[in-house]
Amino acid sequence: EVRMEKIRLNYHLKLQEMCDCYMETDFLAAMQSMTGGESKDLEEDAIKYLALTIMYAITQKAEKLSFKKRGDELKVTIKNGSKEKLPLPVVAIVDKVFEIMRTILHIEEDKGEMEFSLGLRSGEVNVMVKIAREGDKQSLKIKFQQQ
Repeated sequence: EVRMEKIRLNYHLKLQEMCDCYMETDFLAAMQSMTGGESKDLEEDAIKYLALTIMYAITQKAEKLSFKKRGDELKVTIKNGSKEKLPLPVVAIVDKVFEIMRTILHIEEDKGEMEFSLGLRSGEVNVMVKIAREGDKQSLKIKFQQQ
């Protein structure tokens, strides 16, 4: 249990660090550069992709960021009045994103919902995270509190 706790904190901190590290970046271009090609470090890439999508969603004043997977079909979108599809990495990276969020939030059952807080340089971001899996379908929804 102590080891799990450590991994969980580690992921949480890594995600915050990654958000901070890429804060000055063109998030969309960075996501685009992650499309195609294999991942050399799955964990690192998953945290990076998650950080980029979260930061992009925040800058776009999105109300929601959604990761959906059905079989090998992926969809990552933000909702901000309209729906915008984001550039997709390889499936393995998105699988790891689901796993990392489940670890951070301690959600082992198929469906779960929890508040999650990211401490960033620009202040704290509180989000509501919903995660679900059923058969070959998985989804992760991050709802942002409107500023």
